[in-house]
Parts: sequence; structure tokens; C-alpha cells
Amino acid sequence: MIIARSPLRVSIGGGGTDLPSYYRENDGFLISAAIDKYVYVSVLRPFKPGIYLKYSEIESARHEDEIRHPIIREAIKMMNLPERQIELTALADVPSGTGLGSSGSFTTALLRALHAYQRHHLNQSELAELACHVEIDRLKEPIGKQDQYIAAYGGITCFDFHKNDSVSASPLSINQDTLVDLEDNLLLFFTGFSRKAGTILADQNSRTRENDRDMLNNLEFVKKLGYHCKEYLEAGDVQAFGELLHEHWEHKKARSSGMSNEHINAWYDTALENGAIGGKVVGAGGGGFLMFYAYDRNKLRHAMKAIGLEEMRFNFDFEGTKLVLT
Repeated sequence: MIIARSPLRVSIGGGGTDLPSYYRENDGFLISAAIDKYVYVSVLRPFKPGIYLKYSEIESARHEDEIRHPIIREAIKMMNLPERQIELTALADVPSGTGLGSSGSFTTALLRALHAYQRHHLNQSELAELACHVEIDRLKEPIGKQDQYIAAYGGITCFDFHKNDSVSASPLSINQDTLVDLEDNLLLFFTGFSRKAGTILADQNSRTRENDRDMLNNLEFVKKLGYHCKEYLEAGDVQAFGELLHEHWEHKKARSSGMSNEHINAWYDTALENGAIGGKVVGAGGGGFLMFYAYDRNKLRHAMKAIGLEEMRFNFDFEGTKLVLT
């Protein structure tokens, strides 16, 4: 049996500029952080022929084209397996649709496991780009490259998305005190809503392709905020970073009416009144997790618990997608 593990992520700054519709004309930049919540994929050879899949559903197929799960179908088709006798199981610490990049994490874990099964090695860049190829090129999903890249690389990482489709990655250069501060004071709370990111991102994608001036100006400003986040965090100014999160959220909401709702707005206001400097919905928006930077984390925890929001505690992951059993 082979088991691969891939981390989920939170966006630190610059999110949205990783979509091809934007970066192919303007270059993109963002900071993303892998967290110690994971997607696991196991692969083994069963005793009888066939393709056997266990995820939120159970499938069995005789041929790749019969597979209902689109990512698994395309990944297996790309592998050109010498025999159709494989069993694949997927598990996750956090459900999909919660804004933590689970689709990209699943794809990178799946590809790492399948390539290990075939005794092929992929480096971080190759794995991330192959995962992007599956989701963006083959499945035509209106998504960006952040999730696949941060899942593959891990850490707190800066990504430059270039017009020629190449991606540069470099670790955020922060000291140990800043790292500990972020792990202590960045808090995640589940809204209770899960959603498909595709609808919100499809709107951003189409408006960017149509050169919608409001959308382009918004993304350009968010990209600048990403650079400022890098500057402040590398200088150890976490207070200024927290304030930028609030500014980022205000511009993020302006991209789409589906980005927030009355419940999220009320919870956000409660957080600002009870120990948070700034925050945002993680991911495309509309649900999932609220992330806050807190100056009084205990006060914030009590306030969020009182209104029914459950916290998910986390640390950062610095290993990226890896094999945990071969």
C-alpha cells in the first residue's frame, strides 16, 4: 500500500491573482500557508481486476472512462496504467467546500500516490504543475494555481505567477518569533456553510477576461496588499499585517455579491468588537472558514463560541505533499 498526504492551506495575502485570466496579462503574486490539516490518498493493487474507488462515494469501474469522479478519472487516464487493477481510497481531516483548498490538496496527493505506485518521482514544481494541468487544462475549472502549489510546497510561501504560465516559489522570510505569533494569533472559525468555489471564481474569471475595469483594479490592489503583507511580516510587524487583512476583506467582498452574506457580516463585526484586528473568509468566499488575526485571542474565542462558531486550531505544515507509507 502507498499513502500520500497533502496539506490544506490558508491564504495570507494577494489571493485571486493566481487565476490565468489575470496573471497572463498582469502577473500575479500571493502568499499562502500550508496547515497541518490533510487530505490522504492510498493506492494498492486489489486481488481482482477493476478500478475500485472509496471517497465520499464508492465506485467500481472496468475502464477509466466509467469513473464518475472527474479528478480521479483524468489522473488515471493520464497515467496509462499497464493494467486496470487498482484500489484507491481518499480521506480528509476537513470536508470539501470549506475554503481551505481541498481540491488542490486532493489532486496533489492523488498524483503523488499514483506516481509512486508506478515508481515515478515528481519534484514539487512538477507535481504542482501536473495538478494544475488536471484541474485547469483538462477539466476546465475556473480556478487558480494557489492550492496546487502550496499543497506541493508546504510552508508559508510566496508565489509569483508569470505571464508565460511559469510559477516562482520562495519561502516567506520571517523569524521564529513572528512564526510563533502567527500560529498563536491566527484563528480559524467554521461558519457552518460549505459551498462550491467555482461559481464565485467563474464570475471573477469571466469579468477579468472581459477586461472589467472594476475587477482588474480590485485585483491589482489586492496584489499590492499581498506585497505589503510580505513586507510587514518579514519586518515582524504583525499588527500592520492584521490591519491589512481587514483591508483585504473589504476589497474581496467588492468582487462578488456572493462573497459574503448577512450572517458572515454579523460574525465578522462581532469578531472586530471582541479581540480581532482584521480577518476574512478563507478561499473563494460565501462560506467555509473565517480567519482572524487577534490581539486578544481568548476574548475572540469566547465571543465566537457564544455565537455558535466552532474553532479549528492549527499549526503550519512545512513538508508539503509527501509519501507517508510506501
